[in-house]
Amino acid sequence: MTSQVEPSSTAVLPASPPPTSPSVRGRRDVPVPAGFDIRPHLSGLGANLAGPANVIMQLAWPGVGHGVMNSRVHDGSAMKRPFKRARTTFTYLAVAMLGTEAEHTAFRKAVNGQHAQVYSREGEPVEYRAMDPRLQTWVAACLYYGTVDIIEKMHGPLPEAEADALYAHCARFGTTLQMPAEAWPADRDAFARYWEQSLAEVAIDPDVAAFLITLTTLQNFPRPLRLAAPFVVFVTTGFLPPLFREALDLPWSARQQARFERLLRALGAVERRCPRALRIFPFNLWLTDLRIRRRLGRPLL
Repeated sequence: MTSQVEPSSTAVLPASPPPTSPSVRGRRDVPVPAGFDIRPHLSGLGANLAGPANVIMQLAWPGVGHGVMNSRVHDGSAMKRPFKRARTTFTYLAVAMLGTEAEHTAFRKAVNGQHAQVYSREGEPVEYRAMDPRLQTWVAACLYYGTVDIIEKMHGPLPEAEADALYAHCARFGTTLQMPAEAWPADRDAFARYWEQSLAEVAIDPDVAAFLITLTTLQNFPRPLRLAAPFVVFVTTGFLPPLFREALDLPWSARQQARFERLLRALGAVERRCPRALRIFPFNLWLTDLRIRRRLGRPLL
């Protein structure tokens, strides 16, 4: 669930740059049942494990994949500055799930400043624009899908009322960016229809596939960290739905699936015995970091 967001758009948008301070009309909030607490449903461990798979899912839409791969915002590039990218990704997730409305607004403004620089130029094979709310909705949908997937694989399914409240809360993945609230499907049934329709737009070309494999095998990190690549590839493949595995030619067997399920159940059992502050780490760390940055007037990204 840890991928952040330099998404893009579909091939119907003009290649000209967007305004430097765009706005999205519409409501920013999605009503959530009173008293709902997201914290019991957050898993820092799960987010780290499932993050690379969520990146693949987001970038499987061609506009998103090419927008991230070809972004000219090198300061936030996963290839050039992977540790900073990890920090900003977790900060975004923390603000979306745990932040105040003022923090959402401040972070959205900071992201807008970077996303306004991400758009396709003449001659690129895919047209994209990072400020497109439609693509932000797809990013939010992937993150919601990943959130539920982590919960179910580690702890089992939620009661219906709790699942509905979680769904409404997860609209913040989009409204913390450029997605207006009315773009979020009305309920979980509507989301299921949206998801199935959206899978028709999954198309990973060879360039994006090579980029994603480079990230998944940790080639953007210092050499010692690459020793973890086989485990990362295993867990990432396990979290990917079959359509995305097939798009990247990632092999997966029934035996691997059984190993993956045993691992997630064991980690879930351990996580349930941890204090809440540890379970939601590093979301709490990076939300605190953001609040310090705001207080000191430092850049949020």
